[in-house]
Amino acid sequence: MFLIILGYFAVLSILAFIMMRIDKAQARRHGQRIPEKNLWAAAIFGGGIGAYLGMMMFRHKTKHTNFRVGFLMLAVIDAALIVWCYQTF
Repeated sequence: MFLIILGYFAVLSILAFIMMRIDKAQARRHGQRIPEKNLWAAAIFGGGIGAYLGMMMFRHKTKHTNFRVGFLMLAVIDAALIVWCYQTF
């Protein structure tokens, strides 16, 4: 059971990380951006760790306080849930 939960968080984190990379590249090229609501959705539904790491690695959305604080909080919550699931299952 734990491996399924861990896999879920891993897939969502990878997705959120890739979304941050694509959005940063599109921002540089003045291309079609990924809507912020989609970035938030990926982070909220389990990709908080990947979203936060992507934000910091690509320096994307770091000037927006709501992203800096929100993604960090979601990453901490996701990490706590993973630890809790590991201890429970």
